[in-house]
Amino acid sequence: MMSAILLAVIGILVFFLGYRYYSKFIAERIYQLDPDYVTPAHQFNDGVDFVPTNKFILWGHHFTSVAGAAPILGPAIAVYWGWLPAFLWVVLGTVFAAGVHDFGAIVLSVRNKGRSIGTLANSLIGQQAKLLFLFIILILVLMVNAVFAWVIANLFITFPSSVLPIFIQIPLAIWIGYYVYRKRGGMLAPSLAVLAVMYATAIIASQIPALHIDVVSYFGGEGTTVLFGLDAVSMAFFVWIMILMIYVYIASTLPVWKLLQPRDYINSHQLILGLLILYLGLFFSNPEITAPMTNTTAATPWFPLLFITIACGAISGFHSLVSSGTTSKQLNKETDARFVGYLGAVGEGSLALISILAVITFFATPADFLNSYTSFAAAGDVGLGNFVNGAAQLATGIGIPESVAITIVAVIVVSFAATTLDTSVRLMRYIISELSHEYDVHIFTKKHPATLLAVGSSAALVLLPQGPQGFGSGGYLLWPLFGTSNQLLAGIALLLISIWLKRQGRNYVYTLAPMLFLLVMTVWAMGQQVFTEWAIFWGNDPDLLLFIFGAIILGFALWVIFVSLSILIRDNHKQTPLDMN
Repeated sequence: MMSAILLAVIGILVFFLGYRYYSKFIAERIYQLDPDYVTPAHQFNDGVDFVPTNKFILWGHHFTSVAGAAPILGPAIAVYWGWLPAFLWVVLGTVFAAGVHDFGAIVLSVRNKGRSIGTLANSLIGQQAKLLFLFIILILVLMVNAVFAWVIANLFITFPSSVLPIFIQIPLAIWIGYYVYRKRGGMLAPSLAVLAVMYATAIIASQIPALHIDVVSYFGGEGTTVLFGLDAVSMAFFVWIMILMIYVYIASTLPVWKLLQPRDYINSHQLILGLLILYLGLFFSNPEITAPMTNTTAATPWFPLLFITIACGAISGFHSLVSSGTTSKQLNKETDARFVGYLGAVGEGSLALISILAVITFFATPADFLNSYTSFAAAGDVGLGNFVNGAAQLATGIGIPESVAITIVAVIVVSFAATTLDTSVRLMRYIISELSHEYDVHIFTKKHPATLLAVGSSAALVLLPQGPQGFGSGGYLLWPLFGTSNQLLAGIALLLISIWLKRQGRNYVYTLAPMLFLLVMTVWAMGQQVFTEWAIFWGNDPDLLLFIFGAIILGFALWVIFVSLSILIRDNHKQTPLDMN
């Protein structure tokens, strides 16, 4: 058997070389960053969305907004095909695709008044394609909201000891926001103090059952019927979804400095500390890899499904929404984009890598792994739980008790899922407002009505569909579509960046190559799923919800891709009114 340390060292070394050399080449030769360029954060400083921000704080916001549960869950599922395909896609995808994509989306937005990638499509590929692209984005962020709310609610039910540390963070983050931006204090020391309080609370809560916020037990325990025929688990799920929706409504309408930035900065340290704990645990315990290099018993082929199963952690279209939707509006200097964007992608790749390592070292024998990963569907059911338990096992390598480690890992996962959730709701509000402007629906151009629509539709999508998880199966049912939609968006974002680069007379092969690979793999995988798996009359596993969503997204995406590629091929302009800087 192979030592997991060797795999970790190879992955970290490739990430380091990618940031040190490849991102520098992209910054200087391709994106041509200008340290004197006046960024939108300064040009439109409003103290709400446009706020010049220290690059370390902004990196924390950006990193934790993009590093949700997906870079953990996707790799934990994809090891079903063996560790080698997952490892190669995470490492090479991060360096040559994700970093260039995230970095490029920031630069493109900064060079165009902080506009989001969706609104920029109007100038790049035309009004009709822009509207279709915005609808693709709207559907994607709606699914992100449903999936991540579902994940958080289930983690709160499964690990009730994680609830108190999460809730303590919120008022402390607001206090830090006021302290830093009203009194001009430093953010590092208070953020580390809050993190210490959170982890102290997690340690205490893991040892004292009375501090577990166990809503299921409050309703009488599993099997108890509560209201409207719902049992205690379903009722607890409903309560958590309602609490989460109220929270994200408030969080996504507050100025970014009040909660978003300080909480994300705290979570950036939490992620760094969490990664440090897990990687140190790996190096001290030196576990062997018990999962197969390639799973020859896998009934579901890895090609092309691997490239949509691992989205976040290799490349993710959602990152282009964060990069151009919130991050670009806070960039202090254009040259900070490399640090924030590319290094943010490397950070997420490191999280995906440790997710792989935690799962493939968790099992005692290869037979135990295969008994858990009996099918691709089974991998989806057990992946997140295997990561939490595998990560806790790694943490014991530096002397952390397993019960404490499980709580801390659950706190980390929930923290990042929550930051992604409220960032996604904020982005959905922007998109609803933009579409409302286009179609003269004036009420939803305003902040609170748009946010209310975003939150209400997200709650409905996660709660209403019935499925194998019973009440509130929406997030579970939508997960197979999330990766495909995400990768389609990433491919289209790279296509738009390529068009912009060509119009500036720059070499666009470094965005074109990953774009072509991604679009081919994703359209292939999505077509296969929509027309052979989910089709309601002839599919192998018919599913009306996935078929409708998938067919709409695929149709819109193919139209946008066709229009964009046509423009890329025939457009020989070196400069357009889009960017005269």
